Amino acid sequence: MRNTIAVGLAALIAMYFLGGMSARHEIYPWPQLSALRTMVGGEKAAPPSRYTFDDRERLIGDETKTLVTCPTQTERTAVLLILGQSNAANDGGQRHRSNYGDRVLNAFDKRCFIAASPLLGATDTKGEYWTLLGNHLIASGQNDKVILAPLAYSGSEVARWAAGGDLNPVLVDTMKQLQDSGYRITSVLWVQGEADLVLGTTAEAYEKHFLSMVDTLRQHGVEAPVYISIASKCLEPSNGGFKEHIPDNAIVRAQLALSKSGHGIREGVNTDALLDGDDRYDDCHIGGSGAEKLSEAWLNLLRGDRRLESSR
Repeated sequence: MRNTIAVGLAALIAMYFLGGMSARHEIYPWPQLSALRTMVGGEKAAPPSRYTFDDRERLIGDETKTLVTCPTQTERTAVLLILGQSNAANDGGQRHRSNYGDRVLNAFDKRCFIAASPLLGATDTKGEYWTLLGNHLIASGQNDKVILAPLAYSGSEVARWAAGGDLNPVLVDTMKQLQDSGYRITSVLWVQGEADLVLGTTAEAYEKHFLSMVDTLRQHGVEAPVYISIASKCLEPSNGGFKEHIPDNAIVRAQLALSKSGHGIREGVNTDALLDGDDRYDDCHIGGSGAEKLSEAWLNLLRGDRRLESSR
């Protein structure tokens, strides 16, 4: 009896290890058993989601969005084209929605939706602070309506936005969609640089690629100022970054030089300096307090530049 139990136990152990090795290395009999299971039970359907993404994982659909008629642009309508990587996309730690109904909108694919995180046109499905900026612009009396058109890809380096890069045609398509909807972009807001610091992009290369992107904007009729944020900080290996941040680096030097180079390029918000550790929920991405600081900073910057232009 004991011998029978011992043999059976040994057989079970052998089968367990054989199954584990077979599954791990995709060798007989695991592929055959897997195929048999699929034939009998069929492929397991993916769980339903409210979100739809394109082939680059950009959010292009959300069942909870409220579709509205796109309004006619007036002199008091801000149309903000938002470009960059994760800190311009839907990677924020706090979601926001329009406090003013259809006065703060998310424009995408020639349609308009009441703005609410996450915004269509950018990657990921968490929070963002652009809707909060829209609320501030309305509350301040600067604008009657704000139209947000984000095009931001988590982890994207500047070369991908330049002519020849894979995101450049998407940028062109986004501009054309806005123009076909009757919209003139009033400001371009760029928040990017963290990926290039990690990649070791030189200041010269960063400037070259950024100017190429600006040339694309100009060639397609966008005359609006391009605000380049000072952004290079994204810490910790879990975020693809470093343990520590050196403020004086090649990317920051390039961004500061670009903001003084003309071409309609202006210095945007300095996210590296403005935000402290408590403002980033994972040492990189923007939390609730960071969203408040950034939206206020962008508001003050846009209001100040508008007053300057009005006085000319």
